[in-house]
Amino acid sequence: MTSSSSSSYRFFARWAGISYRYAIWIILLILVVVTLGAFYIVNNLGVHTDTTDMLSEDVPFRANHIRYLQSFPQYEDTLLLVLDAPTPEQAHIAAKRFTRYLQDDVAQFPSTYYLTGEPFFEQNGLFYKDLSELSRITDYLAAAQPLVARLADNPNLFTFSSVLTDAVEELRKGRKLELEPVFSGISATLDARLAGKSRALSWQALLGGEEQKDTYQELIIVQPKLDYSQVFAAEGPIDAIRTTAKGMGFAPDATEKLRITGEVALAHDELNSAMHGAQDAGLLALIMVAVVLLIAFRSAGAIFTIIVSLLLGLLLTAAFATVAVGHLNLISIAFAVLYIGLGVDFAIHFLLRLEEIRKPDQTVPEAVYKTGGDMGQSLLICALTTAIGFYAFMPTTYRGVAELGLISGTGMLISFLITVTMIPALQRFFPIHIKKSSRSVRSINKILDLPRRSRKLVYSVTIIAVLASILALPHIKFDYNLLNLNNPHAESVQTFQELLEDAEDSPWHINVLVDDVQQIREIAQQLRILPEVKRVISILDLVPEEQEEKSLLIEEMAMILGPVSFSTTAFLIPSPHTVSEQRMALDQLRTALNQFVTENPEHMSVLPARALEGSLASLIAKLDKPVLESGEAKEQLLFTVNNDLLSLLPGSIHRLQLALEAQPFEQEALPASVTELWHGNDDVYRIAVYPSENINDNDALRRFVRAVQKITPNATGVPVISLEAGEAVVDAFFHAFSLALIGVILTIWIMLRSAASTLLVLIPLLLAALLTGAGTVFMGLSFNFANIIALPLLLGIGIDSSLHMVYRSRNTGVGYENLLHTSTARAIFFSALTTLAGFGSLIFSIHQGTSSMGQLLTIGLLLTLVCVLIILPILLQSASDKREITAS
Repeated sequence: MTSSSSSSYRFFARWAGISYRYAIWIILLILVVVTLGAFYIVNNLGVHTDTTDMLSEDVPFRANHIRYLQSFPQYEDTLLLVLDAPTPEQAHIAAKRFTRYLQDDVAQFPSTYYLTGEPFFEQNGLFYKDLSELSRITDYLAAAQPLVARLADNPNLFTFSSVLTDAVEELRKGRKLELEPVFSGISATLDARLAGKSRALSWQALLGGEEQKDTYQELIIVQPKLDYSQVFAAEGPIDAIRTTAKGMGFAPDATEKLRITGEVALAHDELNSAMHGAQDAGLLALIMVAVVLLIAFRSAGAIFTIIVSLLLGLLLTAAFATVAVGHLNLISIAFAVLYIGLGVDFAIHFLLRLEEIRKPDQTVPEAVYKTGGDMGQSLLICALTTAIGFYAFMPTTYRGVAELGLISGTGMLISFLITVTMIPALQRFFPIHIKKSSRSVRSINKILDLPRRSRKLVYSVTIIAVLASILALPHIKFDYNLLNLNNPHAESVQTFQELLEDAEDSPWHINVLVDDVQQIREIAQQLRILPEVKRVISILDLVPEEQEEKSLLIEEMAMILGPVSFSTTAFLIPSPHTVSEQRMALDQLRTALNQFVTENPEHMSVLPARALEGSLASLIAKLDKPVLESGEAKEQLLFTVNNDLLSLLPGSIHRLQLALEAQPFEQEALPASVTELWHGNDDVYRIAVYPSENINDNDALRRFVRAVQKITPNATGVPVISLEAGEAVVDAFFHAFSLALIGVILTIWIMLRSAASTLLVLIPLLLAALLTGAGTVFMGLSFNFANIIALPLLLGIGIDSSLHMVYRSRNTGVGYENLLHTSTARAIFFSALTTLAGFGSLIFSIHQGTSSMGQLLTIGLLLTLVCVLIILPILLQSASDKREITAS
């Protein structure tokens, strides 16, 4: 037992007594210091949201990425704009319009790349197609040329229907014409119009012999100017893009849509969802914590004392962070969460012990003096061990966690100082009530007493749980996918995941830097044979092969098309044909299709022809309905159908004519705006390696990265960074926990001076860690970049709770039953409840990383509570029984 005459008892007892005696001056001094600290925080504390700065530049993969960004700075901090439209022509036009806006605002958008819209690629695009594809386009163009030529003279619905009727008649006569894409495209366009929607007919798809898809996309890469002094560094550029897009008509329900994704947008949405999720969870946590404290103390003064102490300690810790580090990052900002979770434990233990000590015939100063002596050393040991656990993260290469360790470790020492100083001082004004046996206390004691009657059962269940946990440990997973941390409903996340599904042009690809052209050939050849690689692109691929053969086909296309031209006003004037004439032309086409389908039931064009016949029948039926009796209504319907079918034809022909002027070229002909994307400013070359799988899956990501790294160890890019950063984090936490465990063991042994007591403190901690790891496996919860931050908190809570129990048992000599009826057990119970209430609410956050942190904390805290309040007391009782047997 601890004697009231021991030096540590007297030291902390006097400390508490002085704080109480000079309460006004102590409180004023602390308030002055905190106020000055608050002013210093406001004027000097910055926030760094750039996640790459959290990793040491000495780590190889980080060094590779830095070199890549130095060679190609235009790829750093980019937005990816996705323009969706029902046709490739409309998507191209919309992307060109928006690119012009971005390029005009150089101050806010220094770099903009719309590669498909580059004049060089618009003119030479046909050279990048295969010979077989060019041959197919030549055939389709030859078949479509009569239609195009007649429409150039009379671009209206009557001419279009008449020419198509002639084509169907040729099909009936046995001529081989591939009209399936034409029939399908027209049918889909008419069906959309009849449903009240607009779906223009893509002539680019028709002339290429392709089936028109529902949606086409164009991608624009933008490098915005970011302001890292602001929490939301990209808010300005993103808001400007959205405002301009809305002004241009790119709305979610419009024909053309613009969506924003890319690394900057993903980081912006992640921070936004994390902060909003924390706000919502914080409000819920505040209410729940207040309820738990009210149940524990039934005193507004006690609750006020705890909250004031927490706020003062939190501000002092933030002031230290400002002085020592100067900024917070997305990892170290969690110090507040960790401080509240652990700091409230110190306050609860002190006040509940004070409540237990205070007797009716005892004055408040005497109770405060005795509580300071009883609790001072145990709180100091808890503060030291928890601080050491945090400080162990400082030597790691994960800078974000290292800064968190420094701030939170010092925060634990600050929390100790505030607890043993401020709480006794506040007792002068808000004294704790004299302890009364309450229903809640009796209920808690009954709950804690239950395991005492089934000691063998507890041992058996514990052994089974340990064995099961050991078997489950190899299945613990770390989720390297940064997308899985974000709000799954955010536009940037959904758009990015959609792009990842297309392995042909995945935004997550690997970049390899080489020094000369010969290396490009060698490395590209090795990479292309890997099954994990879909395609490899370098500057050499910008000069297509077989240009002479392709040039001959392009010249043939130009001769087939001829000098076709369209009047710019042709589509603005009403049709020269009457409604009756246009209806008749449509009906003739429908009749021709019906005859073709009847006569050739096995023909490959039957299904699209039947679909088009049905669409024409519906259109004609609508024209004949009484609701459209007025001639103007019928003319308007036919005018919109005319535009749907023919409005994109002139632009498509113009772009085709431009492409037909292409001539063979060499690498020297590539424009600087293109070569700078592949040939860096320090004379290095970039090779882009695309995956054959959707690397949104962790296993696919690992396969892809490791396969490429075997050939090019210096490879970089988001896939490499995600995998390597994840492994770096796991490695950092493993080494940090190893150091922390060693430091904690030494500290406990030095302070308690007993190997047996040290072992008893560690057993619940190790048991809880083992069971928590297994719990994540059984619940399908993976560790990730966010929830792994919860581990220091669980470590601190586990150490503190176990220490308090062992210290109370050892230094007061209470047995199993009495130990569970003390303020120590109740303090552990209520501390766990407040932490559960506070951080369990994180489960409801829209940010998946924060939500997973809440899940992990809930699992870990519940298991820690079981180990400390059920298993540890039984171990203490067994150890006590052995000592009694030995003594007898």
